[in-house]
Amino acid sequence: MEQPTVRQVTDSRVLAALAHPLRRRLMDVLKVYGPCTVGMLAEHTGQAPANVSHHLKVLAAADLLVEAPELARDRRERWWRLRDRGVRWSNSDFDDDPAARVVADAASSLNLERHAELVRAWQAAPDEAHAAWGEGPFSTDKWLHLTPDELAELSREVIELLARWADRTVPDDGKRREPVFVFAHGVPGRP
Repeated sequence: MEQPTVRQVTDSRVLAALAHPLRRRLMDVLKVYGPCTVGMLAEHTGQAPANVSHHLKVLAAADLLVEAPELARDRRERWWRLRDRGVRWSNSDFDDDPAARVVADAASSLNLERHAELVRAWQAAPDEAHAAWGEGPFSTDKWLHLTPDELAELSREVIELLARWADRTVPDDGKRREPVFVFAHGVPGRP
């Protein structure tokens, strides 16, 4: 099967579908675990199946998910998968429409909140979890002096590095591998 692409979103209706905490989380679950049924998604998120089903319909209407009927064991079983490997957008693509820009800003804000939530959850994890991962988990920050073109180049390099790790063939060495969330932001700022 061909590797799905990263989709450049330019439709504010798609961003509106993403701008909901549970829908954002469902997208993450599908990215980490692959195709799932409503029941599997409900189990992963701790949500009621009816609630999950509603939000899946919203994501499917925005063309963010597709059904995977080849995985069904019978006609009642419905499997869902991500349409694309990931999505990205630029808030500036929505500058010509104030209402669309509000939606883009809300989606970006929710995305950042989700990232911070995952880091906070790790920080609050029990000492045993921290001990098991040793020195692996990290955080880093740097202040750089860059032009806009240099920042774009750095962005491409970081994205390529993470894609290389995400797309690699996982070794069949008997070691247990857990989902690990990695994110980086590179934005102009003032110290």
